[in-house]
Amino acid sequence: MSLEFLLTSLVIIASPGTGAIYTVAVALSDGMRASTIAALGCTLGIVPHMLAAISGLAVLFHTSAMAFQILKYLGVAYLLYMAWVMMRQCGVLSLDGQSKAKSFRHVIVSAVLINLLNPKLSIVFFAFLPQFVSLKEGSPMGRMLALSLVFMALTFVVFALYGVFAAAVRRHVLGKPATQLWMRYGFAAAFTGLALQLALAQR
Repeated sequence: MSLEFLLTSLVIIASPGTGAIYTVAVALSDGMRASTIAALGCTLGIVPHMLAAISGLAVLFHTSAMAFQILKYLGVAYLLYMAWVMMRQCGVLSLDGQSKAKSFRHVIVSAVLINLLNPKLSIVFFAFLPQFVSLKEGSPMGRMLALSLVFMALTFVVFALYGVFAAAVRRHVLGKPATQLWMRYGFAAAFTGLALQLALAQR
C-alpha cells in the first residue's frame, strides 16, 4: 500500500463533510458510544459507492445527467431535513443534555443515508481508486477491493477520533445553554451549507 494513497485518502476523509459533521453532532448529543455507531454508519454508507466504482457502475453517474440529478437532490433534501432536525432540537441531534434513549439503529441508518445519498462519492472513487491500480496488476479488481477496504478502515478511524474529541468536550457544551444554542445554529448552518454545495455540484 503506497504512502501516497494513504496520505491522499486521509486528506479526503479528514476534510470536513457531512459524515464528519454528523458524527461530531451525535457525539455532542449522546456521547462517544453513539458517535462510534455514527462513524460505523458513515463508513457503511460509502460501501455502495465503492462497489459502484469497482464494478464500473459509477460511469452511470458520470454519463447520465438524470441519474446524477435524482440522487443529488435526494441528498440535498436529506441534508436539509438534518438541518431542520438540528434546529428543532429533536431526535438524534438533540443538544439539551437529556438522554432520550436514542436508538442506535436510528443513528446508524441516518449515518448510512448521509453518505449513500451523495453522488459525488461515486465519482470521487471512480476517479480516485484507479490511479493506484497498475495496468500490470495481475488482479486489478482485487487491488481495487483492497484499496477500498483500507479507505473504509481509515474512514472509520478518523470519524471515530472526531467523535472521541467531541465527546470529550461534551460536558462543557451541555452545561452552557448559550453554547448549546450556538452549536445548534452552527450545525444547522453546516448541514444547510452542505446541501447548497451539493445542489450546485456538477458531474
